[in-house]
Amino acid sequence: MTNGLGESTLTDEELSRPSTEVQGGSLLSGLVARVPDPNIWRIYGTTVALGIAYGIAISVQAIFLKGRGYEDDIGKLAAWFAAGIVVFSLPMGPLIRRFSAKWVLAASLAGYAMAVTAFPYLPSFGAIAAVRFFDGACSVGVWVSSESILLSRAGKHDKAFATSLYAIAVACGYVGGPLVAALLTRHVPLPIVFVVSGVIALSASAFVALRLAPDLKLTRDVTHENGVKRPTTSLAAVLWRIKTSCFGTFAYGYFQASVVLFLPIYLTEHKGISNFQSFLIPAFFAGGMLLFSNVAGRLGDRFGHLLLMRLLGIIGMGCVLGFVWLDAYPAMCVAVFIAGASLASISPISLALQGVVARPHEYERATSIYNAFYACGMLIGPPISGYLNANKGGAVMLFQLAALWAAFIAFAWLFRGDDPAWARSRA
Repeated sequence: MTNGLGESTLTDEELSRPSTEVQGGSLLSGLVARVPDPNIWRIYGTTVALGIAYGIAISVQAIFLKGRGYEDDIGKLAAWFAAGIVVFSLPMGPLIRRFSAKWVLAASLAGYAMAVTAFPYLPSFGAIAAVRFFDGACSVGVWVSSESILLSRAGKHDKAFATSLYAIAVACGYVGGPLVAALLTRHVPLPIVFVVSGVIALSASAFVALRLAPDLKLTRDVTHENGVKRPTTSLAAVLWRIKTSCFGTFAYGYFQASVVLFLPIYLTEHKGISNFQSFLIPAFFAGGMLLFSNVAGRLGDRFGHLLLMRLLGIIGMGCVLGFVWLDAYPAMCVAVFIAGASLASISPISLALQGVVARPHEYERATSIYNAFYACGMLIGPPISGYLNANKGGAVMLFQLAALWAAFIAFAWLFRGDDPAWARSRA
């Protein structure tokens, strides 16, 4: 419904009401019935477009930097990107509260478009590092605002389902981006490839500005039942409420950034697979995520998000350890597929859990904290994993990643009461 100012509002009853039951047999009608808000689908479309823009730039970035003589600095530039995410994660919450998630999203998309377009024309390493830092700041603005909109508009009983579709949208973009880049590099110079990425991001920014509805004004953010204004919850209280989600996304950021860089090296040096075979490993990981994320979302909504995250962590940890002893390439592909289906699915499930345990008026700050933990994992994972891989061996590096997931599983079990589904099951 709308208030007297024409702004969208939701009542407590509407927020807790289950989504419309599926009518009709088609997959599309079923998805729309579970996620009926068209603005959520606009977020999905924007996410796919941005994922394509990201995929285009990322797939040619290393080649471009190598051609410019910065091959040894690729890791440093990745750290500058992650630093931008870490520094600007927490300020995004207040910015969204001040300017709205819609306009922070539009501005962040436009900022990314400027950064990626300028990237190939910068004259020095310092300038490139500064733009990568700005790129990280804009990226976290996109993530926090998109996820805030998604959590506020998704039904209480369908949050994991909605976030799993969000993860699929991200994956589709990252799969499509490199394919577009491969076609572009056949016909245009590398700098123009970055410009195309910028044009796609700028188009997404315009789409958000013109088509996305204003943010929901949640009535619980304004008053108590007796009409007295609600005091602001402290940042520490919000963090404690979403701590299991934060640990989950930290572990995934640490794991993802580490295996992308060092698993192919380990497999080629110690398992004897070819470079071409190592290039296919990420495809199997992404395939597992694409095929299982939505199934994981349904299971999380039905049986409990934290329970499912623990089970997925156990399965994924076993797959990580399996690489120490697996020698056959087909078995490795199966293991990485299962790892993608399990560990990559933890990310959208942890976001959905956050949407359940955080109060609606806390979503902006909660998603800011959540993305800060993800970025911290990305920032510190590669240096530690790189040191272990170089000095202790690839097997020790894999044992360390497995130990990280074991710590998450233990933490998620210790605080299993954070998930409302656990309390319902005991009742």
